[in-house]
Amino acid sequence: MTGRFAPSPTGDLHLGNLRTALLAWLAARARRAPFLVRMEDLDRVTSGVHHEQRQLADLHLLALTHDGEVVRQSQRFALYDRAIDVLTSWGLTYPCWCSRREIREAAAAPHAVPGLYPGTCRDLDPQTLADRVATGRPPAVRLDAARAVAHLGIDPVIVVDDVVAGEVMGVVDDLVLRRHDGVPAYHVAVVVDDALQGVTEVVRGDDLLSVTPSQVLLQQLLGLPTPVYAHVPLAVAPTGERLAKRHGAVTLTALTAQGVDADAVMRRLLGSLGLPVGAGPQHLAHVAATFDIGTLAHDRRPWVVGDM
Repeated sequence: MTGRFAPSPTGDLHLGNLRTALLAWLAARARRAPFLVRMEDLDRVTSGVHHEQRQLADLHLLALTHDGEVVRQSQRFALYDRAIDVLTSWGLTYPCWCSRREIREAAAAPHAVPGLYPGTCRDLDPQTLADRVATGRPPAVRLDAARAVAHLGIDPVIVVDDVVAGEVMGVVDDLVLRRHDGVPAYHVAVVVDDALQGVTEVVRGDDLLSVTPSQVLLQQLLGLPTPVYAHVPLAVAPTGERLAKRHGAVTLTALTAQGVDADAVMRRLLGSLGLPVGAGPQHLAHVAATFDIGTLAHDRRPWVVGDM
C-alpha cells in the first residue's frame, strides 16, 4: 500500500486540510506503507512556491513525515497531455467553447441533469463548429463520456466501493480534460499521478466523492489501476459553511500567533477523531499501530471547528 496527501499550494492549510493529512498519514503508517506528498499546482496564477513551503513546514511541525521527493504537477504537463492525446486519438474527446456562465444557464434548464455538463458542444453541426473555430478563441477539451463507456462496453453508472462512504454510484460526466488556457485539468492529472506514483490508497475530503466515478472511468480508459478510496468528512465552521480564513484562527500559523503550539493543534485533531490524544512522532506511531480508517464509516458527520 502507498498513501498520499495532495494539497493545492494556494494558501495555508486550514485545520480541515491538516485533519485530512493526518488521516492519510495514519492510514499509510498503519500498514507501514510509504506516504507521499504531491503539490497539485496546476494553476500557476493561484499557486505559489511560498505557499508550498509553508504547507510543508506545517506538516513537519505536526510530525507528519513523508517519503521521497515532493512531486509537483506543474512539472508534469507532458504526461497529462500524452494521456489526453491518447483519448483524442480514439475519438473520445471534443472541443468545448462554453463559458462557466453558459454552463450554469444551461444547467438551470428544466430537463438538465443536475451537476452534469449539459452537452452544449458535444454534437455541434459543421457550420456551428466552423463558426466557433473562426472566433480564434481556444476551446477546452472534454471527454465524451457516452462514447467512452461505449468504447469500454460498460454501464454509464459506475460504482465505487469507498472505505468510509460505502457504495457510491455515479453517472459519468463529460469532464474537462484540458482548460481553455491549455492547462491540463485536475481529473487527468490526479489519475495519471496516482498511477505513476504507485498510490494504492487515496484518503481525501468527501467533497471529491461525486467526481470519483468519472475519475474511475478515466482510469479504465487509460488502463490505469484504481486505488482504494476513503473519502473523509470535511471540517466546517459553526455556521455549517466550509472552513475558511474568514472564520478566524483556523490555520497553524494563525493559531501559533495566538500562542497555540503545534502539539496542541495535533491533540485537537486527534481528539476530533476520537483517537488517543497526544503529540510527537512516538505518540503518532503508537496511534498508527492500531488505526483503522474504516471506523470513520460509523460517523460521517462534518467536524464543526470552534475556538481553541
